[in-house]
Amino acid sequence: MQFIDEATVTVHAGKGGDGCLSFRREKFVARGGPDGGDGGDGGDVVLVADAALNTLVDFRYQPRYRAGNGQPGSGRNKTGAHGENTEIRVPLGTSVVDADTLELLGDLTEPEQRLLVARGGRHGLGNARFKSSTNRAPRRTTQGTAGDERELSLQLKLLADVGLLGMPNAGKSTLIAAVSAARPKIADYPFTTLVPNLGVVRVDDEASFVMADIPGLIAGAAGGSGLGAQFLRHLSRTRLLLHLVDVLPGDGSDPVANAAAIEAELAAYSTALASRPIWLVPAKIDLIDSESLDRLVERLRETFPSRRVLPVSALTHAGLESLKNRVMAGLDELNELAAADDAVRARERVLSERIHEDVLTNALAARQS
Repeated sequence: MQFIDEATVTVHAGKGGDGCLSFRREKFVARGGPDGGDGGDGGDVVLVADAALNTLVDFRYQPRYRAGNGQPGSGRNKTGAHGENTEIRVPLGTSVVDADTLELLGDLTEPEQRLLVARGGRHGLGNARFKSSTNRAPRRTTQGTAGDERELSLQLKLLADVGLLGMPNAGKSTLIAAVSAARPKIADYPFTTLVPNLGVVRVDDEASFVMADIPGLIAGAAGGSGLGAQFLRHLSRTRLLLHLVDVLPGDGSDPVANAAAIEAELAAYSTALASRPIWLVPAKIDLIDSESLDRLVERLRETFPSRRVLPVSALTHAGLESLKNRVMAGLDELNELAAADDAVRARERVLSERIHEDVLTNALAARQS
């Protein structure tokens, strides 16, 4: 299936039905009064989160959606039928932005969560509404109002607890395949991963977390080099980032310099996202001897003193159990802090808002270029 993580759609809510101008006309009823009914309300456009969807590709072929119009009122005080609502099903993790005002309308993160994005027009009033003791035969009615019309930017951001980032061929796909049931494409050439992958990592019978793998980054990615930074938005909801560092790059480059380049690209994309907890994971440690590994770990700790360094080998599974357990413990610690401290929750909200603003800014810049 083609993976599309951004789409633009236009939605039209239904017009409200007009009020009716009518007078009662029955045999043996002299001077029957006004009996014009109200119109019906226009239909709404509602987005619904669907756990069965994982791409926005359908919106490439159907970018316009319209709700039903309300029916006009009629005589005998009959109200017109309401317009039919239109429900649009979108994947979990979809952010909805008004393309004109850049206002974030909502995030759909729970199954069957609903978001009203275009409200139907109000119904018009029939002349029966305007009768009074001094106006026995009103000829006044009102028309239904137009429904909302909006252009929406839909942005899919994967729902994951842990995100993987690193150079192409750093071993991200091999790692997620080793610790979860995900089966991404794995090969010995750069940019094997072209679309994000999700995997559920189970630590024990009652503890698990979701890991996201995105295509590799290279120097200049924030400016559009390689696959660019277009998939970094999928790390925006994660709470912990694992930066995989190839201990023996195929091009002979320095692993520490590569790690610094990737962190610089992440900061260029979003300083807020770069402020998330990041752990360094030297990968493919089966390719070098223990002394070389110790020297590399020491250099990484000197260059990135605030980072945890956890060497692993997805091939031999060395260090994988320790990585899984420490990640689970780290996520539990973050949850406990947020649950116990209002200030922590407030900082998290502010950080999430800053990350969203950075993601939106980069998306608009990419669209313009």
